[in-house]
Amino acid sequence: MTALTRRYAAAEPVADVRSESAHDRWQEAVKIRREWLDHGLSTQPADRRTAEHSLTVIYARISRPKPRFEWVDSPEKAIPLVAGLPTLDRLYGWIRDPHPQGTPPLASDLAMLESQLRGALSAGVSHADPELSPTRRGKRGEPWPELPPLKALDTGVPLGVVLHQGIRTALHRSLAHGYRIPIRNVLTGGGPLPACWYGQQDAAWVGYYDALHRLGLASYGPDELEHLGHWAALVRSCGWWWPGEEVCVVVDRPEMVRVEPVPGTWHDEVRLRRGGVRYRDGWHPLLA
Repeated sequence: MTALTRRYAAAEPVADVRSESAHDRWQEAVKIRREWLDHGLSTQPADRRTAEHSLTVIYARISRPKPRFEWVDSPEKAIPLVAGLPTLDRLYGWIRDPHPQGTPPLASDLAMLESQLRGALSAGVSHADPELSPTRRGKRGEPWPELPPLKALDTGVPLGVVLHQGIRTALHRSLAHGYRIPIRNVLTGGGPLPACWYGQQDAAWVGYYDALHRLGLASYGPDELEHLGHWAALVRSCGWWWPGEEVCVVVDRPEMVRVEPVPGTWHDEVRLRRGGVRYRDGWHPLLA
């Protein structure tokens, strides 16, 4: 177990599963979700040393050397630097091609690495993980309803389903639909964007598997725990990042974020207000 893993495990104690009810665990889950939402909305300057260390370790996991890091103050400033990197459509085309030419792009290997980690984490969950195997109810196999969480538990919705709705789905609504997607649309005009990862806005899946571990509902091996720790470090330390073979372009966190509640939701979902984000170079999307 590395020093990073020891720090990660020590900072995230596992719950005593024998003494907690579903309601108790849910209340703990709300606190954990808020921690990760705070990371996703943070306006603290990037922790560049931590981000570069974890990115270097992740590169090593796909047999790539440490890249040169190019830090920029906003996604807009990154665009000229990442113009030659593959888009998602190009990556999907390469993956679907039965006889692809050449070596796989770095982003393809990185996406596979992340997918393998998430599969391994799901395998460590003590119940059927709705992330990979959506659970259904009754003979008709209907999806479980999304209700206020305590009502859902009282009416028989499994705790695992409520946790997935209330952590994974809720954080995704806030940080993807409510944050990064509107910014992407402004950045590209709705067009393609070179494949990137989102740093602090990747908190949805990271926070979900972290919460299950801390609640005593998942058990991960030392390698999975260390690997998750590096993705968690990126959520806590930086903004968007574009991985290239020689250069990794990393965006600092914004200097201002203002959000508002999403009406009709149960899990503290938020979205950016009009003009609700400004980056450190003055880029201020979503003003219109």
